[in-house]
Amino acid sequence: MSDVTDTARYLRLTVDLVVEVTDVGALQAAALKEIRSPESDLEESERQEQIDLVNADETGAAALQWLIEPDHVLSLVEHIDEVEPREAMLGVEPSDGSLEDEEDEHDHDHDHV
Repeated sequence: MSDVTDTARYLRLTVDLVVEVTDVGALQAAALKEIRSPESDLEESERQEQIDLVNADETGAAALQWLIEPDHVLSLVEHIDEVEPREAMLGVEPSDGSLEDEEDEHDHDHDHV
């Protein structure tokens, strides 16, 4: 049996997910609760900056960013305990509600490769 600790392997997981926000106010309230939590490890100036960002964003994107953790994405991988998040970068932006345009671009890119 080989020692796998000496041969760490990393995989980059990219997930495109479109969600419909049915209640921006509730989404913002949930994010503000997280931001105000003592566990958020924010200094007071950072906390206020994040509160202002969430309140000013009418799309809910800033709020949603506060509610997603890398562990949440890993829960999509069933039956595997040997995967651990190492680094994560999360981006949330407004969408037209479809991934089709992006898929068409990817298909087009594959035609030229």
